[in-house]
Amino acid sequence: MNNKKKSLNRKKGHRASMLSNMATSLIKEKRIFTTLSKAKVLRKYIEPIITKSKIDTFNSRRNVFSYLRNKTAVSELFKDKFENIRKRTGGYIRILKVGFRYGDQAPLAFVELVDFNNKKFYKNNIKHTRRSKKKKISINE
Repeated sequence: MNNKKKSLNRKKGHRASMLSNMATSLIKEKRIFTTLSKAKVLRKYIEPIITKSKIDTFNSRRNVFSYLRNKTAVSELFKDKFENIRKRTGGYIRILKVGFRYGDQAPLAFVELVDFNNKKFYKNNIKHTRRSKKKKISINE
């Protein structure tokens, strides 16, 4: 009865691989959209991983790799870009409620790393241009 972990209606292997993939995506992309319940479980999963990345030793890299199972995400986590996050004492990710999914009305959440909310860190910066009205050509000219 004292089960503190949320199962998300998945078996252990599926849940572990799903959280590993979500954590890898969050480290690579710096922000993801997911359901609110998955985001809350992801917070408990990724915060100890980021805490372990504060000490850059071979052993800590191996421990982090055992959770993430992705070499590029582990190397990204130990780079200098994450120095601001390593200075924090906790609370590395931010969860914002976005709304509800169209199909099944599941509550959606926006998960991002706290110190990466500037536009310069995101890969896909979309530039919005203002559209001007097209000039109409009259027939009489």
